[in-house]
Amino acid sequence: MTPEDLAQWMYSRLQDQGCVYQDESVGKALYPTSNEHLYRVNDDGNIVLATGVLAAFRKMDNEKVVWVKPDRYWRWRCSTDEPGREQRG
Repeated sequence: MTPEDLAQWMYSRLQDQGCVYQDESVGKALYPTSNEHLYRVNDDGNIVLATGVLAAFRKMDNEKVVWVKPDRYWRWRCSTDEPGREQRG
């Protein structure tokens, strides 16, 4: 699986469900076989998506998708969102 493959899976999941959680996406990178180039361990010891996956995902969304940091998921931008990619909820 390439970073682009995982980004496409994430985008499809977003289209189907309206949001996609980071844990769900990391799980896709880990199973059934570990794709170590798709994730990394951050400073807090959490497994997160690799930069290449995030870059590929950003190219797909054209600023239509926002990151909800407290709950660690992506969703479609709505009219009440503040400027910027990162949102509170």
